[in-house]
Amino acid sequence: MNSAIRRLAVAAIILMLALMANSTYLQAFRADDLNGRNDNRRVRDEQFSVNRGPILIGSTPIAQSKPSNDRFEFQRTYASGPLYAPVTGYYSYIFGRAGIELNQNSQLNGSDPSLVFRRVIDVITDRRQQGASVSLTLNAAAQQAAYNGLAGKKGAVVAIEPKTGKVLALVSRPSYDPNVLAGHDLDEVSAAWKRLNEDKTRPMSNRAIKELYPPGSTFKLVTSAAALSSGKYTPETKVHSPAELPLPQTTVPLVNENGRNCGGSDNATLTVALRNSCNTAFGTIGLALGPDALREQAEKFGFGERQLPELGAVASQFPGDPNQPQTAQSAIGQFDVRSTPLQMAMVAAGIANGGDVMKPYLVQGVRTADLKTVSETKPESLHQAVSPEVAAQLTAMMVDVVNNGTGKPGRIDGVQVAGKTGTAQTSPEKPPFAWFTSFAPANDPKVAVAVMIEDANVARDDIAGGTLAAPIAKRVMEAVLGQ
Repeated sequence: MNSAIRRLAVAAIILMLALMANSTYLQAFRADDLNGRNDNRRVRDEQFSVNRGPILIGSTPIAQSKPSNDRFEFQRTYASGPLYAPVTGYYSYIFGRAGIELNQNSQLNGSDPSLVFRRVIDVITDRRQQGASVSLTLNAAAQQAAYNGLAGKKGAVVAIEPKTGKVLALVSRPSYDPNVLAGHDLDEVSAAWKRLNEDKTRPMSNRAIKELYPPGSTFKLVTSAAALSSGKYTPETKVHSPAELPLPQTTVPLVNENGRNCGGSDNATLTVALRNSCNTAFGTIGLALGPDALREQAEKFGFGERQLPELGAVASQFPGDPNQPQTAQSAIGQFDVRSTPLQMAMVAAGIANGGDVMKPYLVQGVRTADLKTVSETKPESLHQAVSPEVAAQLTAMMVDVVNNGTGKPGRIDGVQVAGKTGTAQTSPEKPPFAWFTSFAPANDPKVAVAVMIEDANVARDDIAGGTLAAPIAKRVMEAVLGQ
């Protein structure tokens, strides 16, 4: 009898210890995972009862929580939802979070460790938990100008303040309205999610930072930077630039878009080659420098690195081991060169900032509900892409592109603009991508812009970076400069 009781007692102790061990494990190691599960409705109900902090541009909320008369207590709302959707993302009971709503979630819902003192005060004063506000770097006028410019088109615009890396505009179109995903009628939210994901225009795709495109001739800025930095070229160095450039290892030549030599010469200067965007000249430079020099230069501008952790941008790419024909194609932004609009804005901004590429950022600062500063983002240098001397040479060449070359539609009265056009070929069944990247004023840059048009619903022969993308960049630059 005593033996049976002892066995039962031992079994009970083992079960209790196992229960304690499991509880401790769940609390210590699995709490965050379990709390973050989409099927954990208890946590979601609790979060939706928190007065979530606003997302601000200046003092204007573009996302905020308002009292609700249903069981969730607060309704997340988005002013001008599609305009800012690629930045704010959404806050949904069913589908979780995206964008700033995801990256800054712990600040916005007030649970971040940096807000522990605020939570203690709330407990003492018997006040409901309230999230912190997140201020963004966006310029409202520039954001609106970019959004309006992309009306009726598929594309993206990114604008950066060259000296700091502040993102002044980030637009992707077609866009979507986050309000339809933040609603409390869960059947309607599910139906909206289905519609958005089945839409062939992909409105929830963030073309500005999460899609990769061939940059075309805008990449010639990187090739020019590599050439000038090598010490073997100056802006006045003459480069072999015939109508067709025979390539080794293939019978397919590299040709200029207009079927003629560069500016009336088979040996144009580097400045003239950039002005007229001559493929053969930059193919010649690519073959002379080799792929390693081009890749190293691209990486100094940020290729191969993921930027904007606030939104989870993808890394732009330069091909790993191209052969000679592929290297010539890569030098003009074709073959397997792929870039985000953000990356090409960084190229322009780096040149504008004397060769110093600043780390781009969107979150300016975080403040508690009573306006006490929690954090403030400080500008940070990412890479010295080129020397100040080379940056000055590139700037002069880009000014020439806008004044005398393919970038004329980007000119602003009374302001010197530096820019580069691009028209990137894809496949016969798809239209080319139209690009323009620029900065202004050239002598004291306040804004750098990249515009990419994926589809403008125009005839293939009418697609060009100068005619489609440059006017949009012009309006964004004017908005920042107050023109």
